[in-house]
Amino acid sequence: QVQLVESGGGLVQPGGSLRLSCAASGSIFGLNTMGWFRQPPGTQRELVAVISRAGTTNYADSVKGRFTISRDIAKNTVSLQMSSLKPEDTAVYYCYARSDLVGMDYWGKGTLVTVSS
Repeated sequence: QVQLVESGGGLVQPGGSLRLSCAASGSIFGLNTMGWFRQPPGTQRELVAVISRAGTTNYADSVKGRFTISRDIAKNTVSLQMSSLKPEDTAVYYCYARSDLVGMDYWGKGTLVTVSS
C-alpha cells in the first residue's frame, strides 16, 4: 500500500499563488507517475498535472503557463506551484500516484483550494 498526504491548501485571492505538496510513504518502490487531480464543486475529478519518474510532464490546458509540477525522487514528494490563480481553480486537489509494478492507482484524501476575494 502507498499512503499519500497532501498539504498546502487554503484560501487565496485571485491572482495569488499557492504551493501544494504531497508526501508518499509505504510501498513506494515502483511508483512511476505522480501528480495532481482536482474536483471543482459539483463536477467530476479532472487532471491538473502529472510527472513521470523520468521527469516528463503533462498539464491540463487550463493550467498551462500558470502551474508547475515538480518531483523529488529521493524524498518521495511531488509539488504543485500554482500562480495567477483564478476563481475557477477552486477545487479539492488530490495527490495521485501510480505503481506500474503492481498496476494500482493511489489517491490522497485531498486538500481544499479556494480562490476568492
